[in-house]
Amino acid sequence: MSNTLIWVALMVAFLIAEAACPIHLISIWFAAGSLVAAAAALLGAQLWLQITLFVIVSLALLAALWPFVKRVLNTHLTPTNVDSVVGTTGYVLEEVDNQLPSGRVKLGGMEWTARSETGNNIPVGTLVKVVHIEGVRAFVVPAENN
Repeated sequence: MSNTLIWVALMVAFLIAEAACPIHLISIWFAAGSLVAAAAALLGAQLWLQITLFVIVSLALLAALWPFVKRVLNTHLTPTNVDSVVGTTGYVLEEVDNQLPSGRVKLGGMEWTARSETGNNIPVGTLVKVVHIEGVRAFVVPAENN
């Protein structure tokens, strides 16, 4: 009976830890493993079997359910200001030449270091479209190519 109380105490501790950080779902798997081990202890299983059941159930639940939980929890990605730049158009202030490397573009009132997505030089004054951002560089193509 004393092992049962230990497993129940562990389960409660894991649930409290889970409540402290509910978004991550870190210790819920171990709480379930503790519940199974407590049931085994209540039925008179030996300690080695209780520990084995705890480990197997905890790891099996973690392995089986974590990919699903991770997919469900990551549905609300918050776009940043940089994400809003992709797809916008602007014009070249300094020739975009990946070989030098050089290039500046004006996008929505802000100047960005630029590189050509295709590798071709883009002359000053050309209207460009942002394909993607890497760090502080906008990768652009001439807007008439889109």
